[in-house]
Amino acid sequence: MSRRLALALLSIALASHVLAEDPPPQPTPQKRSWFSRMLHPFQSSPVPTYKDARLRGLALELKLSPQPVKLSEVRQLEVKITITNVSKKAVALEFPTDQRIEIHLKNSSDTVLTTWSDNHAFDPKPGTILINPGEHIFYPETIATRELTPNKVFVVEVFFPQYPELRIRQKFLTAQ
Repeated sequence: MSRRLALALLSIALASHVLAEDPPPQPTPQKRSWFSRMLHPFQSSPVPTYKDARLRGLALELKLSPQPVKLSEVRQLEVKITITNVSKKAVALEFPTDQRIEIHLKNSSDTVLTTWSDNHAFDPKPGTILINPGEHIFYPETIATRELTPNKVFVVEVFFPQYPELRIRQKFLTAQ
């Protein structure tokens, strides 16, 4: 009986060590406790912490489609951004214009090839967005792929111009 218990404890200790080696997402999240990792081994990392206290509790998610990007078939890359409030308090975001997000299409050396706002007009009308706990805001946008070349890696970077800490990047591969 004690051998089984010792074996179970050893396997739990090894499993927690393996889970602790996952790379952290951007920005650096809070570390999960050993007990939390044991109870919820497949749960994603906690919410990232930001220097700006007004942004705490916000999580960004970026989805690109299609993957890989076939340049012969696709002229516009679909970029879907979701900002979710996972905290217990409402978060208010204030903007001086109609522009909420900015999308940059970059090459592997971080040179900006295409800027999403170049093809959009924004009114200088201030606005406030209130994100209640558990709610999310979804921004489905497209960006032109005319500057891309086949068989190379590119980066899509999405950020909120008023809140530079709210930033997310994703790499993708192009095909002919």
